[in-house]
Amino acid sequence: MKTSRVSFAATLAAGTVLVFSGTAFAHVGVQPGEAVKGGYATINFKVPNERDNASTTQLEVTFPADQPLSSVMPQDVPGWTVSVEKGKLDKPLTVHGKQINEAVTKVTWSGGKIESGKFQQFPLSLGKLPDNADKMVFKAIQTYDNGEVVRWIEEAKEGAAEPANPAPVLKLTAAPAAGDHHDGATKADGDKNGAADHKDGHDQAAKSGSDTTARVLGIAGIVLGLGGVAFGIASRRRTS
Repeated sequence: MKTSRVSFAATLAAGTVLVFSGTAFAHVGVQPGEAVKGGYATINFKVPNERDNASTTQLEVTFPADQPLSSVMPQDVPGWTVSVEKGKLDKPLTVHGKQINEAVTKVTWSGGKIESGKFQQFPLSLGKLPDNADKMVFKAIQTYDNGEVVRWIEEAKEGAAEPANPAPVLKLTAAPAAGDHHDGATKADGDKNGAADHKDGHDQAAKSGSDTTARVLGIAGIVLGLGGVAFGIASRRRTS
């Protein structure tokens, strides 16, 4: 009875993990999930097909109007057609001394097919990313060949549970500090450290060789000892 209860509990737990993991990873997302503020990045919109009886045939991604980007370039995806829509900016951008009066507002991939149990990635090169924000929230619309439309447009609230249809989010992180590479180290210090490392490596190699030799001799002794015991037992049996 106890065994059956344990088996039932294990099965239930495994099923729960599968259900929740499927829910967590089934939505449209951005990979990698973060990029450096004020820089350029190549990201992928990862689109899994969630339906057993339909295929995904279109993905539409809308860019945040309050975070215009001067450059958005899609990479060709075999079997898919991509269209890029732009809109006029209320406030022009100045990038590398050049004034930008319009920015990409929407990118749409269509004409292809993501079958059940598969996913597709749609790459974009983006820049210049905002330097005064911690994230960019995109709104994605996934269309199936049976006419169903899923809107991944809900923004997660801090401290609240993840929404049913979360929007793809690109986190923006600060650039690494300039002094992280220890440029102040002198060549002499490097030579000393290199010599010390070489000596330590030689000592460790010698120690490792000694340990290996000792292990081999020990194993050989054990084998010989067991052989002697077996020989003695066989001799006694023949004598008797």
